[in-house]
Amino acid sequence: MEGVLMRGSKYLAAAFRDPAGEIHIETEKLKGLYTSKLVKWPFFRGLVIMWDAIGLGTKYLTKSANYQTGEDEKIEGPALFGTLLFSFVLAIALFFLAPAGVAALFQKWFSITPFTTNMIEGLIRLVLVIGYIWAVGKMPDIRRVFSYHGAEHKTINAFEAGAELTPENVSKFSLQHPRCGTGFILILVIFSVILFTLIGPLPNIAIRLASRVVLLPVLIMVAYEYMRFVANNLDIRIIRWLAFPGMAMQKLTTNEPDLKVLEVAITAFKAMYDLENAKENEG
Repeated sequence: MEGVLMRGSKYLAAAFRDPAGEIHIETEKLKGLYTSKLVKWPFFRGLVIMWDAIGLGTKYLTKSANYQTGEDEKIEGPALFGTLLFSFVLAIALFFLAPAGVAALFQKWFSITPFTTNMIEGLIRLVLVIGYIWAVGKMPDIRRVFSYHGAEHKTINAFEAGAELTPENVSKFSLQHPRCGTGFILILVIFSVILFTLIGPLPNIAIRLASRVVLLPVLIMVAYEYMRFVANNLDIRIIRWLAFPGMAMQKLTTNEPDLKVLEVAITAFKAMYDLENAKENEG
């Protein structure tokens, strides 16, 4: 909310604009899991990225909300933990368990093949994900958040192109980026269709539902490596075609930012970049 988080390999920085219009910067040195060998291991690093999204993302999303509400309405403690736990369980139930359960009922009622059942499950999951993102994107507050998402992409695209990071310059760059989490979600859904189809028929609905939860880490690891491979090989035409669906889906989660929003994104990026490249941090 009214902020952008930028993460490097050693540090992160977040910039928030408060209701008075001032920009606040918070920085943090990455520790623990982020400095372990796991971040360099293929496949396992995908789980680190997921923890990044859930852990650090939630932490700084909460900080941004607290900047907007003030001291008397801060979100913290048991209430915050309960909200996060409920949201996580609801997401798994809605996007993984519900499609599997509905598809299993279709198989029972209409005597369709396991292959068709898994395809129906994947289609339901895809429609739910896209429909959910589209629906929440219509909310005014979320549209504002998606403007900051667009500013994040534009800033990174401008940096990678070697442009001077001013709001006017950054505004000229694309809203889409090949390493975006929105594209990752789409890849995750598509890979779930492939994996669950390869597994084939399962003895009962309980095992079917359990498999969707147990295999979620596997899907995350494979989907991340695929996204990483695609993002690093966009100079190949066929790879650009493979990247197109994920890039197109980002249109649902990015809006054109104004110059003030871009200023926040640039501030966050510069703070992170300066820490990453400070002389005392070299090596």
